[in-house]
Amino acid sequence: MANNITADDIREKFSQAMSAMYQQEVPQYGTLLELVADVNLAVLENSPDLQQQLENADELARLNVERHGAIRVGKAEELATLRRVFAVMGMVPVGYYDLSQAGVPVHSTAFRPIEDAALARNPFRIFTSLLRLELIDDEALRKTAAAILAERDIFTPRCRALLDIYDQQGAFTEAQADEFVTQALETFRWHSHATVDAQTYQAFHNQHRLIADVVCFRGCHINHLTPRTLDIDRVQALMPEYGIAPKAIIEGPPRRNFPILLRQTSFKALEEPIIFAGVHHGTHTARFGEIEQRGVALTPKGRALYDELLNEAGSGQDNFSHQQHLQEIFSRLPDSETLMRCQDLAYFRYRLTPVGEMHRQAIKPGDDPQPLIERGWLVAQPIIYEDFLPVSAAGIFQSNLGSEGGARSHGHSSRTAFEEALGAPVADEFELYQQASDRSKKRCGLL
Repeated sequence: MANNITADDIREKFSQAMSAMYQQEVPQYGTLLELVADVNLAVLENSPDLQQQLENADELARLNVERHGAIRVGKAEELATLRRVFAVMGMVPVGYYDLSQAGVPVHSTAFRPIEDAALARNPFRIFTSLLRLELIDDEALRKTAAAILAERDIFTPRCRALLDIYDQQGAFTEAQADEFVTQALETFRWHSHATVDAQTYQAFHNQHRLIADVVCFRGCHINHLTPRTLDIDRVQALMPEYGIAPKAIIEGPPRRNFPILLRQTSFKALEEPIIFAGVHHGTHTARFGEIEQRGVALTPKGRALYDELLNEAGSGQDNFSHQQHLQEIFSRLPDSETLMRCQDLAYFRYRLTPVGEMHRQAIKPGDDPQPLIERGWLVAQPIIYEDFLPVSAAGIFQSNLGSEGGARSHGHSSRTAFEEALGAPVADEFELYQQASDRSKKRCGLL
């Protein structure tokens, strides 16, 4: 086909269109973007070394376009069709997250790009949760939910037709891509008209607010779009000055000189007016604003230590004391790029310096990178963590939706059932990071 458009181009068009739509729907999101941009600019102005490091690692260009969104669907067919939608954008399901262990009746994956160049261009991610109907204790309500979900179609007929065209052609022209973005966007639009009456909505709400959010509307409206900041503590402190009420505690690891994994905070969920079937007016609380700060991806060894320390730390009542407590507990995790690398706690990409290129023939597979780094032949760059932390995700959900209700929160992890609904296996994030590191080592002659 002539004039085909790439998956990266489509993903960029879609993420920009979604951001524009969400800014119209939730004006505070625009304020959030302004706050994050101000903080990021200040951080870079005050830290030329960080700016240079981000430029060298191809991280700077993606910073201002980086977003992650979150959606929730109710049935297997919706999840499987979303897999096809995101595949057009070069996004694949990565990771399995069982949030029922933390009191939220869903399990999830993250659709995202996985190639180095695609991530550098636009690392758009959609954290996608599937409702676990089997965790609704009330049998009658469970059947009602299943019946309601069976009747709805969250995709436009034209979106489905375009997916079939894409499967046949293997690509889109630019005109088809533009139409696809417009049609796919409708799936994620907010609808203020509920599909159920007030009594049915309340019954689901009483089980768990998230169940009402998934079952009672025409689509899987985008719940938040998250920009990435370079200093989440500063953002948290400034939010009230921008007229935004932050959640009490920043989720994830403590502030560090060498950031790891993912830290998240959010503003409180909005009360949005809705009209129930039968023209009764009410409100619905689900959508909120989130901000994240990303650090290096941890190896299984590093992640095991992180999980152990986080479990030991527990959760605090206020952010100041919680962060102080975290700092103390996490003193057992080295806060140094060199130590994290030498102890195999985090993933890195390697590249030869100009001097290293001149001595390429002296580098052998299996060589220890550290002496080559000290010699100035090799540079190690932290691989950014592109994924999510179940405890942090649940913490954000609970702070905005509550964890009360009659749904059985602690279901059994069911990755097999999730992958059956998805119609494909989810990729293992540790393998992806290892592959990225290995690719860089091969380019340098270390593998």
